[in-house]
Amino acid sequence: MPLFDIARAATAENSTIHLHPSDNIAVARVPLAAGTELASVTVRSAIPAGHKVALAPIAAGEPVLRYGQVIGRARQPISPGEHVHTHNLGFEELHQEFVFPEGELPLPEPPADVPMFQGYLREDGRAGTRNYIAVVAASNCAAHTAERIARAYEDAVLPPGVDGVVAFPHGEGCGHSIGPDTDQLHRTLAGVLLHPNVSAAVILGLGCEVNQIDHYLGPNAPKSSRLVGLTLQSSGGTRAAVEHARQEIARFIDMAAADKRTPVPASKICLGLQCGGSDSFSGITANPAVGVCSDLLAHYGGTTVLAETTESFGAEHLLVQRSRSRAVAEKYLRTVAWYKEYLVRFGGSFNDNPSPGNKEGGLTNILEKSLGAVAKAGTSPLMDVVEYAETIRTPGFVLMNTPGYDPVSLAGLAAGGCNLMVFTTGRGSATGFPSVPVVKVSSNTATFRRMPEDMDINAGAIADGEKSVQELGAEMFHLLLRTASGDYRTWSERLGHHEFVPWRIGPVL
Repeated sequence: MPLFDIARAATAENSTIHLHPSDNIAVARVPLAAGTELASVTVRSAIPAGHKVALAPIAAGEPVLRYGQVIGRARQPISPGEHVHTHNLGFEELHQEFVFPEGELPLPEPPADVPMFQGYLREDGRAGTRNYIAVVAASNCAAHTAERIARAYEDAVLPPGVDGVVAFPHGEGCGHSIGPDTDQLHRTLAGVLLHPNVSAAVILGLGCEVNQIDHYLGPNAPKSSRLVGLTLQSSGGTRAAVEHARQEIARFIDMAAADKRTPVPASKICLGLQCGGSDSFSGITANPAVGVCSDLLAHYGGTTVLAETTESFGAEHLLVQRSRSRAVAEKYLRTVAWYKEYLVRFGGSFNDNPSPGNKEGGLTNILEKSLGAVAKAGTSPLMDVVEYAETIRTPGFVLMNTPGYDPVSLAGLAAGGCNLMVFTTGRGSATGFPSVPVVKVSSNTATFRRMPEDMDINAGAIADGEKSVQELGAEMFHLLLRTASGDYRTWSERLGHHEFVPWRIGPVL
């Protein structure tokens, strides 16, 4: 099946998408054959759907514009009708002029009439959209046993309202340098243990690893009657630890069954924003529609969390200008600078992202990708910037420092408290999370049709001319309320996707 459905009759007027009056390129809505007559130019060579076609002569060294923003400079002269991509569009780091905000915006006040959903109100004031029992490995040494414990409940008939027993295995927790890396792992695991979508949890260790379970149970840890810890060494080995954990989980299942959904306002939703396997349509359809949804949630006092610092590079000036205050803007710029230094240590560059699949889908470099990616955050002010897996406490639009790597980014968002996630994709990424519903949004109709049991929403309807960005964004908001209430289970949940990959930033010892 071709990348883009061309069943709709293509005309000279609708075969490309011109996103901004100043753009000297347009995006092919459908595959364009050589000789195709467009409204203003003739196509010189075959151009795949989602790729760029020059609308005017572009001299070597001249900026190429998309969204009204610079996405690079021409490596060579580009003629009207010519394909614009990696072969003739160069990447360079931009030196942007920042317009800092004056004064400080107040925290948003939700309106009186706020939509409601049926959620689990927790003791700390947050609300769960699901009701799981979590088994979290403290280290790689306990990962297999954590999975065995959860597998014991795969075919079990659990009481109504108990969503399941889910494992959080991973490859970290020992061989760490002591310091920022262990601190970050502590935040991540504590965040999933005490998550609002988790009714009760077990922290499981081997017993001698760097990441001791006492960190989560000791005098300085948050107190919870629904958190227990055990180790394989003190329990008598793998099978004995499984039985020990099952005894505790039997008690937790009764507790979880007693938890009931109650009406809670949409302001209790903390929505993680993620994109993966992006294509050129992501910044035209899916991400702007998520932006409309994000603005609606922020208006009602909820929180939207944009991740992937690496995919804001090139759009810094836009986020600085819409920051709540100069202090928030400077915190964001420090985060970008830290990430740049982190990459340089390993000889990396922001432009190592996009991936081959992103490029095949029409994205030439990180500048172009970022300008489309930040559209997920809509137009609301940037209210705060937080570290990876840091607890999110500020309503409105928040940015979390995460990599662009999907499972690592999702882990940070969940650990920060996101009780719902929306994930846009053009190529068809199939990723989920153990305890948080992940709503998948396809940027184009072909991927939606090709992977119907992985995608929840088809944003390709926007490029097809069937829906507006505003209409799809409003529909998405209502689907999120249904998902939060448990009335809709996402495809990632139904298929059992439960990827969990914490971010390792330091050396292995």
